[in-house]
Amino acid sequence: MLLIRSLAIATTPRRALTRVGLVLALGLASIAPAVAAPPSDADINRLLAASRAQTMLDSMLPQIEAMQRQQFQQVAQQRQLDAQQQEQMKRMEARTTQTIRQALSWQQLRPMYVDLYKKSFSKEDVLAMAEFYESSAGQSLLDKTPALMQNVMVAIQEKMQPLFVDLQKDLEAIMNEAPAPAPTAAPAR
Repeated sequence: MLLIRSLAIATTPRRALTRVGLVLALGLASIAPAVAAPPSDADINRLLAASRAQTMLDSMLPQIEAMQRQQFQQVAQQRQLDAQQQEQMKRMEARTTQTIRQALSWQQLRPMYVDLYKKSFSKEDVLAMAEFYESSAGQSLLDKTPALMQNVMVAIQEKMQPLFVDLQKDLEAIMNEAPAPAPTAAPAR
């Protein structure tokens, strides 16, 4: 409406264009700082605390270590290791566990999180997410997400089981097929 009134007041087309340009420039100038404002470290730290980022990271470490332990066990089972080799393998596993724990520690990863959040979200985004995670609904989401993820994994396994049975049958059928006779080469002339 302000734009229409500005155009009506203007007496010449050039003056009208100048006023439209001025109105647009002022409008864009007032919007730009709000959209482009980056979050501060304090804003991001608030979000990380509210979303329990450190707790989630810490809960992943035992799972990563269990996968690592399983890999070392598979290597040990595939090879006949003497006592000295088994001891070396245990030392290597301990060293690997220590390296993983250090590399994935909150102290090491928090600066990365802050940097990535700064690159990915505006101040407004970060503050809105922090407010959500600080709310009872956000806390409920965080409380229930582990159970949700476990239920999703079980549901996916149940959905995939019939597919694996069919694939196993197909594989057995292929393995039980008589090999096709090798093509005979034409006699040389």
